[in-house]
Amino acid sequence: MFVDLHTHLDQYEPGELPGMFERARNAGVGAIIAAGVTVESTRRGLELAGEYDNVFAGVGVHPSDLTGELDNDALDQLRFMAGNEQVVVMSEVGLDHQDHSPDRAMQERAFRAQIGIAHEAGLPVVFHMRFATADMLRVLTEERVSVLGGAAHYFQGSHDEAAAVIELGCYISLAKPLLRLPELGKVAREVPLEWIVLETDCYPQPFKGKREKWTEPKDVPMVAAKLAELKGIDVAEVMETTTNNALTMLGHKADRVSAVLR
Repeated sequence: MFVDLHTHLDQYEPGELPGMFERARNAGVGAIIAAGVTVESTRRGLELAGEYDNVFAGVGVHPSDLTGELDNDALDQLRFMAGNEQVVVMSEVGLDHQDHSPDRAMQERAFRAQIGIAHEAGLPVVFHMRFATADMLRVLTEERVSVLGGAAHYFQGSHDEAAAVIELGCYISLAKPLLRLPELGKVAREVPLEWIVLETDCYPQPFKGKREKWTEPKDVPMVAAKLAELKGIDVAEVMETTTNNALTMLGHKADRVSAVLR
């Protein structure tokens, strides 16, 4: 079965989730990771992981959700949650250098502190790097993320950027932009399948109008089918390899996830 490496399940109304999980399971998606974007969002994701067997949690504060420095209290809460057995990644953390984003130096301090928690807990780092590739690669190198592993979430970068991420021992996480961006398709064709994982980054999307158009974990196979087409291989090979890649990335947490994929 597939693994959806990155979602924002905590943002949905609770009543939405059982139907979403049924649709995901019917589509062959057996495990879903709920990323945090704030301390409270992380806590909600962890609660969902405790409630549903197919859900696992990520711990983290998104760079765009910073409202100030991550103080000791926030870091202590993240550290405590990172020790929970249902937590399998440090996510969603990273850098975002869009014009409206929080102070870059503050983002970097928060990112480094959260990588420190990942080292303490032995968690791979799933990172956000919008308009911040050079700084991201520098921080990942300096903070020895290659020891932990991880993935560049919702990747839309160049071949050179993908190669630099892989050189650090991190995976390229592809989502639905693969269906609509020809340049990303060229990159995906060249990146070895052994370094690719899949996700949806799903969250409520009322701006799409009809509910059935919202992205959900069930859409992972759509991404897999496009990747298979680009590489000229069977979808079954994409599923097997990307799932194995995700489990390899998860390291000592992999057994918990693989148990729900049977």
